[in-house]
Amino acid sequence: MSEPFMIRQRPTRLSAVTLLQAEGLPVEDLTEAHLDHFFYCGDDDAPSGLVGVELFGEQALMRSLVVSSAVRSQGIGSALVQHAEAYAAAHGVRAIYLLTTTADLFFEYRGYRAVDRTQAPSSIQLTREFAGLCPESSIVMLKQL
Repeated sequence: MSEPFMIRQRPTRLSAVTLLQAEGLPVEDLTEAHLDHFFYCGDDDAPSGLVGVELFGEQALMRSLVVSSAVRSQGIGSALVQHAEAYAAAHGVRAIYLLTTTADLFFEYRGYRAVDRTQAPSSIQLTREFAGLCPESSIVMLKQL
């Protein structure tokens, strides 16, 4: 099945930071190296959607899923999640984790389930996103790929 949106790899740091900040998501730890595993839809200079993964062997952390409020509910978020999952699986990932404060139902519908924070492997728990950028109240979710 082909993706309904053109998804490209490696947005510019400025365009990624601009979109993430506009939607209130953390950017403090976003490096050029992270962007090698980020994907986006829309214009190069102003993406409409973005998602990233951090790979840790058989585990990954999905991070920074964001869709501009102007184009939500058009399937962009779902397409980006599917793309990120396929990318992770192609790199040997068997379990993908994420943290969310507002999108747990979105991810539940896509096969993720809430888990206790302590169930995340240390590689995930040691990321800056997990260890400090996302609030302690964030829901940790897991999907087996």
